[in-house]
Amino acid sequence: MATSSHLNWLIVRDHNAFMLKQRNIPKPFSKEQNNLMNVSTFRYSGIVHPHTIGITPSVDKKGVIFAYKKAKKMYKPAESTGRITFKSGQKRTLKKVKNVIQSKKYRRDLQQAALKRVSAIYRSQKTKPAKKKGAAKKTE
Repeated sequence: MATSSHLNWLIVRDHNAFMLKQRNIPKPFSKEQNNLMNVSTFRYSGIVHPHTIGITPSVDKKGVIFAYKKAKKMYKPAESTGRITFKSGQKRTLKKVKNVIQSKKYRRDLQQAALKRVSAIYRSQKTKPAKKKGAAKKTE
């Protein structure tokens, strides 16, 4: 029988391999997979929940990878993670991510955080336009 996610959180919340604790920071950061906000809290934890969502940039820096944990494959770690790659534009990707979360009824509480993460990744992948250097003025 599996333990509840609340019990798992009580066990790992103070000490796990993914935590980054620093002085003068009230909430420690987390480096775990499928943690959308990179904060060590129960809501965003990718370790303790049977359903999790993760958004990462794609390998070729053109799009995002939507990773999710399958609850039915919880005891088969190699098969438990599914991935969908979105390489279309930002608006289309936002719509697709929203549709996947809503259609599968998959952690609707993480929907806004996932959309913010997608937007931030696309913003970072956008190339900045080259600055035009002004033509040298002729002084006669």
